Amino acid sequence: MTDGSPTTGPGRAVVPADPDLLPAAPRPAKHRGEQQQWVLRLADQVAAAGAELLSLAIPVECVCCGAEDRALCAPCERQVRILTSRPFRAEAQAPALMDVDGGVILPVVAAGVYREELAQALLSFKSHGQHQLKSVLAKGLGGAVTAAADGMDAVFLVPVPSSAGAFVKRGFSPVHLLLGALRGGGNLACTPVLDVLRKSPRRAVGEQLPGGQKGLGRGARAKRVRGSMRVAGWKQRSVAGRRCVIVDDVLTTGATLSESARALHLAGAFVAGAVVLAATRPPDSGASASPRRVLAEGTMT
Repeated sequence: MTDGSPTTGPGRAVVPADPDLLPAAPRPAKHRGEQQQWVLRLADQVAAAGAELLSLAIPVECVCCGAEDRALCAPCERQVRILTSRPFRAEAQAPALMDVDGGVILPVVAAGVYREELAQALLSFKSHGQHQLKSVLAKGLGGAVTAAADGMDAVFLVPVPSSAGAFVKRGFSPVHLLLGALRGGGNLACTPVLDVLRKSPRRAVGEQLPGGQKGLGRGARAKRVRGSMRVAGWKQRSVAGRRCVIVDDVLTTGATLSESARALHLAGAFVAGAVVLAATRPPDSGASASPRRVLAEGTMT
C-alpha cells in the first residue's frame, strides 16, 4: 500500500489515514436549508424561541467563541461536525499501541484530531459540566464507531471506565454518557454495549504517581496504568469469546487502551480494535515508529 492510500480499519471497512499526515482534498461545506414542511418549520421556530427565552433566564456563552445564548453556537457546532466528519486511523501517533518494529498492536479509529473547536467542546463537556454538548459529540463518536465496526459481525462495544476520583469529581463517566446519548437517539441500537471493565484496586508495585495523566509522557503514562484495569469477575463469562471494540474519549499515548485490551484478552475476549472521539499529538511521539510506514504496512483486520 502506498502512503497516499486509505487504510483498513479494525473491520473490513476502508478507513482513511490521519488527516494531519495525509490531508484529504477540501470539499464544499453543506448547509441545512429551511424545512419544507410547515410542521417542521414551526418546530424549528418554537425551539429557537424557547432557546432565546432560556438564555434570558440563564445566560450562557459558546464554549468555543464566547457568543451569547448557546453553549455551542451554530458556526462552532458546524466546525465540530466538520472536524469529526472523516474518521481516520490514529494508532500511528500512539506509541503504546505500536510494536518495536513499527507494527500495529491495536488499531484505533478516531473521529477527529483533538484541536480547535473539538478540543474545547470536549474539555467543556468533561471538565465543566456542559452536558448540552453530548449530542453533537456523540454523533462524532458514532461516526467513528460505524467506520470501525463496518464489515464485522456481532461486535460488542466496551467503554473505558473513569477512575473513581474522576467520577466523584465530575459526577459522570464521559464515555458512558456519550454512548448513552447515541443509543438513546436510536443510533447503534443494534450494537450492544458490554460495561465490563473496572479500575483495579491493585496497582503495579512501585506505581505511586499522584494526580491524573495529563502532562505525563509515554513512560509515565504506561507505568501509571499498568495493572489498573480488569474485567469484573462475574462479568467475564459475558465477554469471553466475543469480538470487542474498546471505546474511549481521547487517545494520547495509547497506554489506557493497551491496558484495557490486556484485561479483555485475559478474560477471553477478542479485541478487534478501539474507537476514540479525538486523538491528540503526544509530546514524545517523535521517538515512535515512522507514521507513514505504519499507515502503509501496519494495517490490521
